[in-house]
Amino acid sequence: MHMADALLSPAVGGTMWAAAAAATVYCSAKVRQSLDDRKVPLMGVLAAFVFAAQMINFTIPGTGSSGHLGGGLMLAILLGPPAAFLAIASVLTVQALFFADGGLLALGCNIINLGIFPCFIAYPLIYKRIVGSHPTRARLLTGSLIAAIVGLQMGAFAVVTETTLSGVSSLPFSSFVVLMQPIHLAIGIVEGLVTAGVISFIWQARPEILEKAATDQPIGILPIGKILVIMAALTVLIGGLLSWYASEHPDGLEWSMFKVSGQEELETREGLHKDLAGVQEQTALMPDYGFKKSAAGDSGRLGTSVAGLVGGLLVLLLGVVIGLVLKKRGAGGHDHSHPHDHDHSHPNHHH
Repeated sequence: MHMADALLSPAVGGTMWAAAAAATVYCSAKVRQSLDDRKVPLMGVLAAFVFAAQMINFTIPGTGSSGHLGGGLMLAILLGPPAAFLAIASVLTVQALFFADGGLLALGCNIINLGIFPCFIAYPLIYKRIVGSHPTRARLLTGSLIAAIVGLQMGAFAVVTETTLSGVSSLPFSSFVVLMQPIHLAIGIVEGLVTAGVISFIWQARPEILEKAATDQPIGILPIGKILVIMAALTVLIGGLLSWYASEHPDGLEWSMFKVSGQEELETREGLHKDLAGVQEQTALMPDYGFKKSAAGDSGRLGTSVAGLVGGLLVLLLGVVIGLVLKKRGAGGHDHSHPHDHDHSHPNHHH
C-alpha cells in the first residue's frame, strides 16, 4: 500500500507531511514518558521484524494480486501506540530513502495511512475492546483479525481519497475504491492471522509486555532477552531467506491502479515530482531491494538477501537511535513521570 509520488499533488503530499511531522512530535513526547532500558531494544528489534515481514508479498488467490503486512497493529499491541507509530515511521522512511519503496512526496501519506489508522484507531477502539484486560487465545485472534481488517480498510480508503483530492491522476474515485477495498480486505485477513500468531507467542512467553504496552508503562525489570533473540533471528530468517519467495504479482494498490487505468505505475511529472525522484535515485542504495548495478530484476537472490539484512539492520539502528535520543532527552524531567516504577527499572545489567 506504499503510495508513489505520481498519485499525489504537492499540496496533498505537503499537507500529509505536516500531519506526519505533527504526529511524530506528539508521539515522541509521549514515548519519552515510558521509555526505559528494555523498551529501546524492543522497539528496534520489532521495527526490524516489520521491515523484513513487509518484504514478503503473499499472493491473493484468484486475483493476480499480492499483499504484504502493514505491521502497525502488531507494533501497537507490543509497544503501545506512540512507540509503534515511531517504529512504523522509521520503517517507511528507510524503505523510501534506501530502497525507493514508496515516494518521498508520498512519505507523509504512507506514514499516516500505515501508522495512524492501525495504532490510534484500530488498536484502542477495536482490538483493546475485544481483548479486554483478560486475553484468551480466541479473543486475541478475534481482536487481531477485526482490528487488522478495519485498520487496512481505513488506510486503503485514505489512499483513494488522497489520490482523488490530488487530482493529478485520471483514477476515478468510484472504480478505484471498488477495487481497493475488497483486495485490502483479503490482505487484512492475512495480516490479522499473522498478527495473532506473533502476539500469541509473546503473550505466552511474556504476557507482561502486552500489559505494559496497553497502559504505556515502562517495561521495568522484565527479562525480555529471549524474546529479543527470537525476534531478531526471525528477522534475519525472513529478510535474508524467505524474502526470496515473495510473490511476483503487483500489490493491492498497483493491481487496483492497473485495473482502472491499464498501468501499474503512473508517469512521474515535471517539477517537484522529478526533483524528488532525483533525490531518491541518489539515496536509494538498493532500489527495489536489489543491487543497483545489475539490470532491473536481475540482482537475484543474493541482492534480495543483502537488502533484507541491510534494511533490517538500518531500521534496527534507527529504532534504537530514536529510543536513545528520546530516553536521554526525557531523563532530565522524567523522575516524576512514573515514580512507582522508576527506582527499580534501570538495573545495571540489561539484555
